[in-house]
Amino acid sequence: MAIEIGTAAPDFTLSNQYGEEITLSSFRGKKNVVVMFYPFAFTGTCTSELCTIRDQSGDYDNDDVVTLSISCDPIHSLKIFAAQESLKHSLLSDFWPHGAVSRDYGVFLDEHGFSTRGTFVIDKDGIVRWSIVNGPGDARNSDDVRKALASL
Repeated sequence: MAIEIGTAAPDFTLSNQYGEEITLSSFRGKKNVVVMFYPFAFTGTCTSELCTIRDQSGDYDNDDVVTLSISCDPIHSLKIFAAQESLKHSLLSDFWPHGAVSRDYGVFLDEHGFSTRGTFVIDKDGIVRWSIVNGPGDARNSDDVRKALASL
């Protein structure tokens, strides 16, 4: 079960596509954070969603907001994926321990070995203010995320 709105977001440190460690709590007091779990790089729906973030980057990466996209892919795959699709925001690897952060957020699918599509909007105090969990094949609506960010 996904973490509930109004609760503190579980902290984590994961490596991005460049091997840099990114810690969720480092944004406290500075930026709201969109944490977006997705099944796999290079797949149709995932590519489309991440390219939407790229194309609407002003809404997802600005002075007030940062977006962290998380999958169970290894960082080397994420680096190639980011380069291929010109993705500039952080793609984080939840590869090892396999799916640990996805499990903390309640979006890891044990029977498949990857996370489903979970989106969590976390305010500057580290509290989950909005979330939605979609099935692996069900694309997110980017308008919903933008509305959630506008309400902060």
